[in-house]
Amino acid sequence: MNEMKAKQPLWTKEFITLMISNLFLFLTLQMMLTTLPAYAKETYMASPLQVSLITSLFAFSAIASRFVSSRALEKGKLRLLLYVGLLISLAATLGYYWASGIVILLLMRILFGIGFGMTSTSFPTMASDVIPIKRLGEGMGYFGLSTTLAMSIGPMIGLTLLQGGGFTPLVIITVIINVLIFPLAYILTSRAPARIPERPATEPVHMEDKPRSSFNSKLILPSVLNFLMSITYGGLLSFMALYGAEAHLRNPQYFFLFNAIAIILVRPFSGRIYDRYGHKALVVPAAVLMVSGLLLLTFASSTGTMLLSALCYGLGFGAIQPSIQTWMIQEVHPLQRGMANGMFFNSLDFGVAVGSIVLGSIAKSTSYAIMYRYSALALALLILIYILAHIIGKSRSKARTRLEETKSTAAGS
Repeated sequence: MNEMKAKQPLWTKEFITLMISNLFLFLTLQMMLTTLPAYAKETYMASPLQVSLITSLFAFSAIASRFVSSRALEKGKLRLLLYVGLLISLAATLGYYWASGIVILLLMRILFGIGFGMTSTSFPTMASDVIPIKRLGEGMGYFGLSTTLAMSIGPMIGLTLLQGGGFTPLVIITVIINVLIFPLAYILTSRAPARIPERPATEPVHMEDKPRSSFNSKLILPSVLNFLMSITYGGLLSFMALYGAEAHLRNPQYFFLFNAIAIILVRPFSGRIYDRYGHKALVVPAAVLMVSGLLLLTFASSTGTMLLSALCYGLGFGAIQPSIQTWMIQEVHPLQRGMANGMFFNSLDFGVAVGSIVLGSIAKSTSYAIMYRYSALALALLILIYILAHIIGKSRSKARTRLEETKSTAAGS
């Protein structure tokens, strides 16, 4: 096994460049995602509905964009998709500064969602093509670290810039990060020739065969699980600062920092566990850790307890997210990896959008602490669905085995 891994290096220049590019891309998203609601409320006196639209319109436009993007990737138009997406994202980011009212700002969010949807589908698809198939779980775990790291430190960076220097420096820094992606994308697209994705050694190589459909029903279960998990993250992303004020917690933005630390710590181990045992060894334990983190947060009366809750949540989140993404990639034909990544991020964005809207409504009528307890129910439902799906799948597998044995016996007689 070690000899096989030695012949298939993971940390190639192409893989590292992809990780950096993806980190920058998600930083441009996360730095604005947590700051634009506060900016809109202060500058344009935005209503609660308008504030929620800042997140939801972006999410829904990104989801729509990825449906088109996955089909374009199947047709081999990755380079075009990547550069058009980057240009649209850059134009929308600049548009934030020039927006003269809340309507223009919301239009820029829709535009950014379209560009981000294109680009966020391209990078992970490129990554899944360059990672050795025997190390896909480990590789996607490390690659996903760039996404979750940005999701963890991006809000902290954005809030620090907004509070320290105002909206203009925030836009300038975000634009600079966006521009830095272009030379990295050029390196990737100019050096990396079109290559045929690897197939598992146990499968016959028939790369001329194309999938019959642009949709794969095997992706429904992991997409639903990812959606449920993302509801809880949407609640943290949207309301952590407000909960900190409610619970009299100092520096609530540090929750995201310690969440990121936990993710960094767990990724090397969770990826290897996935490659050896699959998602069955990770999904339920990771979800339990996330539930523990959320419940601990609701009883936090000190910074130490808040940070401990962040570590618990981060350990679970850092293990389950790349596991679901790798699971989805492995379920499809190599030509459908763009579709798998698109569905992964669509379920993620949809969960964040639903979480911010539904949990916000719960908090309005109760409190943020109770809201986070309700959000833990989404993870409880995740665990229940996963266990039931495992039991049903095992039962069907046994039924198929008995049927094959019956047919074999009948044919022998």
